[in-house]
Amino acid sequence: MFGRDTASKSLGIELLDAGNGQATVQMTVTGDMVNGHAMTHGGYVFILADTAFACACNSHGPVTVAAGADISFLRATRAGDVLIAYAKERATSGRSGIYDVTVTCDGDIVAEFRGRSRTVGAEGAS
Repeated sequence: MFGRDTASKSLGIELLDAGNGQATVQMTVTGDMVNGHAMTHGGYVFILADTAFACACNSHGPVTVAAGADISFLRATRAGDVLIAYAKERATSGRSGIYDVTVTCDGDIVAEFRGRSRTVGAEGAS
């Protein structure tokens, strides 16, 4: 799935690991990703967390999409910072799942994200 994710790749997001309901991705914050306060725009932090979430919930095979997500921002980051997002499956029931994603920078927690997934198709479907 990540191989076809042009949105994430266009932001420089790299997939470090995925499988068994987990995934790790990273992104270097560029000057184009900061807001008027010279801090990373929250939307980019959300995209990174959402990419980790997508890779984790699709690691089982069937096509799975977001049914909803929430994020809490804890610490600001800036251009040049490397953000790492680690997603982990918390629970699944039928076609629904819950995933937690922690975004870090230099070992400090930047944001916590909770995603709710829904399986919508067979393995390998587009």
